Amino acid sequence: MLLVGSNINSPKHSKASKVPSGRLARLGRLGSLASRVAGGMIAEGAVQLAAGKRPKLNEVLLTPNNVKRVADQLAKLRGAAMKVGQLMSMDAGEMLPKEVSELLARLRADADPMPIGQLSQVLLKEWGEDWQQQFQQFSLQPIAAASIGQVHSAYLSQQQRVAIKIQYPGVKDSIDSDVDNVVSLLNLSGLLPKQFDYQQILQDAKLQLHQEADYLQESEYLRQYQQKLATHPEFELPQLFDHLTTSNILTMSHHDGEVIDQLSEEPQALRDKIMHNLFKLLMMELFEFGLMQTDPNFANYLYSKQSQKIILLDFGATRQLPSALSAGYRHLLSKALNQPFSLDLAALTDLGFVNDDSTERQIATLKLMLSMVIKPLQFDGDYDFAQSPLAKQLRETGMTLSYEHDYWNTPPIDVLLIHRKIGGMYLLASRLKAKVNLKQVFEPYRL
Repeated sequence: MLLVGSNINSPKHSKASKVPSGRLARLGRLGSLASRVAGGMIAEGAVQLAAGKRPKLNEVLLTPNNVKRVADQLAKLRGAAMKVGQLMSMDAGEMLPKEVSELLARLRADADPMPIGQLSQVLLKEWGEDWQQQFQQFSLQPIAAASIGQVHSAYLSQQQRVAIKIQYPGVKDSIDSDVDNVVSLLNLSGLLPKQFDYQQILQDAKLQLHQEADYLQESEYLRQYQQKLATHPEFELPQLFDHLTTSNILTMSHHDGEVIDQLSEEPQALRDKIMHNLFKLLMMELFEFGLMQTDPNFANYLYSKQSQKIILLDFGATRQLPSALSAGYRHLLSKALNQPFSLDLAALTDLGFVNDDSTERQIATLKLMLSMVIKPLQFDGDYDFAQSPLAKQLRETGMTLSYEHDYWNTPPIDVLLIHRKIGGMYLLASRLKAKVNLKQVFEPYRL
């Protein structure tokens, strides 16, 4: 077998760093990060005071230097710590300065890879001493490095190329402490509202991350999607190689394509078709499959100009959706589409948005936000996402309300993840400047 990419002086390997797997080592990294961020905040605050300004917390915290410190350190930690940072970066959008958004965007696709020595230990442990005999060629240089694992290219034969996702050592064992430590940093920063009851969300998030770190579970979800999308030729899914898949290594057929959000200069008809199909997939997930891939990271989607298909790559963040939840959304959206616009309070209660303690103001807030979300579905014809301020309006409304005293009534994590996926699709449609008839896409499910 030919091993490729072992030159440690190559640009990619010049930043390789060993994944710290011990709890104390990871805590130490985060503690050091907190100290440096705090120091940066003090320095920035002093500069603003000297200029006669009263510094605001978000202005001294979210400076380019501080965000770079966070991005660099999380890229070295990988695992759940980086995953939490990714979640923050996806939601930041237009609320942050362009320079800060660009730095945070690094977290979505660019972790530091493992050194070759650490990689070799993982392969030996998972596949045994003769693992090299399985391959005609194996590239030791990763083609991608993300939060939980890195991806390598290999050939089983001259015709069969595979993509191998290899989990960083210690990720599973560090999930709980990573999440707790990052939230502690957020509390220290003052970014989390004091009224925000996040304990149940944290518990659910940990369970979700443990599931994402189980590649055997992900391979099962891939099989289910292969079955459910077998009659939908607009989508292309990888082939699974069971004999080279473990709970820490996932081996699939390699697929070439362009990352979906890089297609903004393609013909309008192509961009519209891609977003139409992705919104159709979202509706099928929510109302038919009982499954949803909830991670809206754009790197999870490729487009093949050769096959003219959307390639679906990652199923680690898949959630099983209860039928009652799907029914609640059907009722909520169907009633909201009626004229005049109205809220289905029973559906809101079933979904966890409203409880006995909810105030009239909270319900009015939900009505305002739902009226925004529903606009593309109400529009009779192709809704122009490029000209819509919807994503920005929703983000600004949420950010403003999140710091008010009686705002927080946190719904279940399934609902939060569904809304995150919907928000991600709206953002992608805006990036691609797509025009989509969402009313038509939802019509088969309308009550």
